[in-house]
Amino acid sequence: MAKRKTKSKTDTKKPRKKRSYKLSSQQKLVFGSFLIIFGVLLGIAFISYFFTGNADQSTLSSFGTREVASKNWLRKSGAWLSDLFIEQGFGIASFIFSGLVILSGVYVLMSLSKKKLSKHWFWGSYIVIWLSVFFGFFKEQYAFLGGTIGFELNSFLGDYLGRLGVGLLLLFGFIVYLAMRFRVTFESIANLFKSTKKDLQEELSDLDMVAVDNSLSEEAENIKTAFDLNTDEPAETVVESTPKPKVTVDTSNNEDDDDSDDIQMEVEQGVDDTSEESDLAKKLVEDFGQFDPTLELAKYQFPTLDLLKKYDTEGIKINQEELEENKNKIVDTLSNYKIGIASIKATIGPTVTLYEIVPDAGIRISKIKNLEDDIALSLSALGIRIIAPIPGRGTIGIEVPNKKATIVSMRSVIASKKFQNNDMQLPIALGKTISNETFVVDLAKMPHLLMAGATGQGKSVGLNVVLTSLLYKKHPAEVKFILVDPKKVELTLFNKIERHYLAKLPDSEEAIITDNTKVINTLNSLCIEMDNRYELLKNAMCRNIAEYNAKFKARKLNPNEGHQFLPYIVLVVDEFADLIMTAGKEVETPIARLAQLARAIGIHLIIATQRPSVNVITGIIKANFPARIAFRVTSKIDSRTILDGSGADQLIGRGDMLFTQGNDLIRLQCAFVDTPEVERITEYIGSQKAYPEAYQLPEYVGEESGTSLDVDIEDRDKLFKDAAVVIVTAQQGSASLLQRKLKLGYNRAGRIIDQLEAAGIVGPFEGSKARQVLVPDLTALDQLLENET
Repeated sequence: MAKRKTKSKTDTKKPRKKRSYKLSSQQKLVFGSFLIIFGVLLGIAFISYFFTGNADQSTLSSFGTREVASKNWLRKSGAWLSDLFIEQGFGIASFIFSGLVILSGVYVLMSLSKKKLSKHWFWGSYIVIWLSVFFGFFKEQYAFLGGTIGFELNSFLGDYLGRLGVGLLLLFGFIVYLAMRFRVTFESIANLFKSTKKDLQEELSDLDMVAVDNSLSEEAENIKTAFDLNTDEPAETVVESTPKPKVTVDTSNNEDDDDSDDIQMEVEQGVDDTSEESDLAKKLVEDFGQFDPTLELAKYQFPTLDLLKKYDTEGIKINQEELEENKNKIVDTLSNYKIGIASIKATIGPTVTLYEIVPDAGIRISKIKNLEDDIALSLSALGIRIIAPIPGRGTIGIEVPNKKATIVSMRSVIASKKFQNNDMQLPIALGKTISNETFVVDLAKMPHLLMAGATGQGKSVGLNVVLTSLLYKKHPAEVKFILVDPKKVELTLFNKIERHYLAKLPDSEEAIITDNTKVINTLNSLCIEMDNRYELLKNAMCRNIAEYNAKFKARKLNPNEGHQFLPYIVLVVDEFADLIMTAGKEVETPIARLAQLARAIGIHLIIATQRPSVNVITGIIKANFPARIAFRVTSKIDSRTILDGSGADQLIGRGDMLFTQGNDLIRLQCAFVDTPEVERITEYIGSQKAYPEAYQLPEYVGEESGTSLDVDIEDRDKLFKDAAVVIVTAQQGSASLLQRKLKLGYNRAGRIIDQLEAAGIVGPFEGSKARQVLVPDLTALDQLLENET
């Protein structure tokens, strides 16, 4: 009996299992959705109060009576809530509570840090009270905006401090909020004023310089060579091992020198110490040939022209009656303003005809430029654009849209000799000019492209034109794409060529990025790739990717030292404005860094947006994107933002665009490639032999550890138990150990480490140190896992 009694005592002393108050994934979805919807309902009720609040005052006393209706948009509940929060509470500041409730729902749904959420609630409540007192301070004009609490607090404080004291107390409260919430200091305010003054002085000095200096900048001079097709790389000289030459110098011709000057001096020329290395590279090339990066996919077939559609309406058709009619209208309109014309010439393009006029002597150009609207009225045409004067021609151009536009097919520009026979590194056939010439540019020389245009004006087609051009010209080993598509529908067709042409992060499920939160990691990973490439160029003593790859092909770089063939990387962002709104500086900073530095190592950016406002296309981005494409925009302000001048608002749409590389504007008709054509091309490429996986970008680990202790047992990784055994056996809690032992990627290993921390097997994140293992042996691990189930 005694033994049994003792056993029962020991049984009662067992520590009870602590209750877990963590929400499961299903509970988070329900609770988070409830908070978001409740916050939205609060906001609707508060907004309705300003329209229906007076009418609902008489219905508040009869809340339980269904016969009496309320005017509030949420009826009786809305009237009661808005009266409670706004009238009886904190006034207009109560809207902040609605936002905080919605924010809480987002934090619950996304399992974000509760500490940050409590911080938002603290400062949100603080500013609610401050605003309530602030509006209550103005008793006559804005007292109703502060609510009953704001009014009463002002009355209470006014009795003890007076009106002046309350005002100073409000000022002090605002200073406390700025200092504690945003870390504002007196020095930062002083520096802000100093920098503002300095920027103003610099702008004034720049204006003075612009007024005096009319010469082109060095960057503009460099851009002039962007259309040079002779981009052959200089031939490399190989120093051969030759006998040391001897040079004999005879100094006997100097009559006034001493006898010692008659002695002949023998000069021996040294041999370059790099000859041995050059000989080795030359021997490797003789034995094995130059390195061929396309050898792994040697049987790869480029897309054929048959995959692209041929339109019956291709080719310029001259309408002599239309040309004569437009000419007469232009001449008559100018003659009405006493402007004579010496000659006129018409150049017919696919969608626009250029009329070049030479005015009589003594006519001011600005006078013709000011008649743009009058000429448009007389011609009854949309999109009249006057170029006064046309650079390099000495004439004035008037661009008039054709009544019947001609389709510029992708097939016609791809098949052109200008595209097929060029030596550009990254050729892009954009379309055709007004003179019906195929327009081909080199992305490697741009080096980045900024594209803007209103919805439905050809922006997405333009991106497909860029990608299609590169697919027809570059082997999968030579170029890789990183595609960011927030719309989720524009670039999805390129999923079929993932293992041929696309690049992505390790352990990423989809190569085309549609989630804005993943864009930040990809951009930072691209910055790491950029730094790694610059390190390779430094070790190889090369200035750019072309020199580096030429040296690698000539077998002058040792792969055992980390050297490898570097493909070009093209980052395409379809809707940049959406990224800026959701991520802001986290996206803008790496993009600005890539735009400034990445051109030499073969990383090029193409950014498109339908809203070219200054808060999206900032000064930093514009400064590093000299090449711009503008489709039709809705206002002159948008045109100035993208092009630094007017013109884009006068385009006619449907692929009509303006292109600039920092100097002159060129009007083009963008080539048209339809969705079925892109689908046929991607299917043709995707059906061929591919690499084992997409091009792997470097792994990027954020500054925050990302540890989340709210891990459900059902959501654990399949290798959770195996990983726990590895960690406990080695008594070392690190993600790298799991990578080696279980052959995992870093992302998955990191997630398992977080799950092990949530289960109490390893300790918290400790910077560069390995995590502490809390379970001593495998027996204790088995007991821990059994207790959980």
